[in-house]
Amino acid sequence: MTMTPQLQTKYVFTLAIKIGVPIVAGELGHGLRRVIPILGGEVRGEGMHGTIYPVGADFQTIRPDGFTELEAKYAFEMDDGAVIYIDNIGMRFGPKEALDRIARGEIVDPDLIYFRSVPKFETGSPNYRWLMQHLFIGVGARHPDRVEIAVHQVL
Repeated sequence: MTMTPQLQTKYVFTLAIKIGVPIVAGELGHGLRRVIPILGGEVRGEGMHGTIYPVGADFQTIRPDGFTELEAKYAFEMDDGAVIYIDNIGMRFGPKEALDRIARGEIVDPDLIYFRSVPKFETGSPNYRWLMQHLFIGVGARHPDRVEIAVHQVL
């Protein structure tokens, strides 16, 4: 009898990312290109804390149906001085009314929106090499002034 391996995850930390006013590059023919500046933020988890640098951006394409492709690139520094780069690719989608409210900067119940990502980390720090040796899934929530992503390690 063959056993099917089970997928398990473990919560690691939350990225609380302060964001700026979207820069709209315009309609591309297949969607609207936006660049969302990253203004800083915080990394919080059990035994982990860091500061997100005010550098980088989330490069978005919003399709006509509201489906949003996300690609955020930025870096953060842990309290022990380790610098970690993140390349986070994801998607956000939900009912049109909720997406319109997000676009207007309004508060929307995160349960109404499917917001998932696959963060990839890079660092030269031996203490955080494990971030480069595992897969992670992010579960996001968009707020008017920030994005919060709960990062889960795939075991």
